Amino acid sequence: MAARNFQTALSEAGFGRACALLAPQTRQEVASDVGDCAKGLAQEQMPVASGDAAAAVAEVYGRQAMVRLRGDTLFLSQFDAGWKVVAAGCTPRPDMPFDCKVKGG
Repeated sequence: MAARNFQTALSEAGFGRACALLAPQTRQEVASDVGDCAKGLAQEQMPVASGDAAAAVAEVYGRQAMVRLRGDTLFLSQFDAGWKVVAAGCTPRPDMPFDCKVKGG
């Protein structure tokens, strides 16, 4: 599962691996300020989900999904190459969209 692999990569400081799991627009946005996705992701101080990733709650809506883990919520889209993370480090806000540390433009 892309969400679990993304969180595992973050927990191991494998920012290059985590970037490979991002959707193209999201990867481009993360790299925009520093010219490199891995460096940009490292600077974001992303939350790392705690506990068993198998305890994740996934809601799938066609080619879109929201995955809730302890400590993080991720949004994914299905591409030809599989599921990719389009937003991560997301926290809910009352009566507003989620606030995400990483997201596509």
